[in-house]
Amino acid sequence: MSAPASRSVLLAGATGLVGRELLRGLLADDSVAAVHALARRPLAVQHPRLAVHIVDFAALPPLPTLDEAYLALGTTIKVAGSEAAFRAVDFDANLAVACAAQVAGARRIGLVSAMGADAGSRIFYSRVKGELEAAVAALGFEGVVIARPSLLVGDRVALGQSERRGEKIGLHVGRWLKPLIPANLRPITAAQVAGALLRAVPTARGQRVLLSGAMQDDAARA
Repeated sequence: MSAPASRSVLLAGATGLVGRELLRGLLADDSVAAVHALARRPLAVQHPRLAVHIVDFAALPPLPTLDEAYLALGTTIKVAGSEAAFRAVDFDANLAVACAAQVAGARRIGLVSAMGADAGSRIFYSRVKGELEAAVAALGFEGVVIARPSLLVGDRVALGQSERRGEKIGLHVGRWLKPLIPANLRPITAAQVAGALLRAVPTARGQRVLLSGAMQDDAARA
């Protein structure tokens, strides 16, 4: 007889590539009693254990009691329109959710970051990602799991996004030259990233960084 569902989980970014896979995995997990998804607009997904909270990430309301949280909010400078607008999503919104989740009792958190994240980087994108990692780690969660995927691939058309030519080329090149490409530089699917986080976060203690190659190896063993 399986144990009753008991985990209350928060997810921010359920409409993105990795967020969609995280939501799918959480709803399929019998140990999860409730998934609270923060979004700017209603989700197409409906499920008895899913509660969608339409929010302004710049002014979050108090959250329900939580056990863990997943941060998958992200954009690009091109889509956001400016560096400031990019930072407002990738840094400010994610950190606001992390802080609110901690106040609501969450002890563990998973973060979708990026390969090359470094708070000291001269590259704006990598610097913001690194600053977010450091800020979340400094909050004092019992467990922090940071995923740093390389080239992220998935069905963007299904999300209403345009295909990214660079991702398509990278995926094909990666398939042909896989033995010659270092593991951490190979393209990785959103499902592999989500799966790695879903396996690591529930029992995490301290800080753990998941590199792209390890996440793909983990998915192959699962």
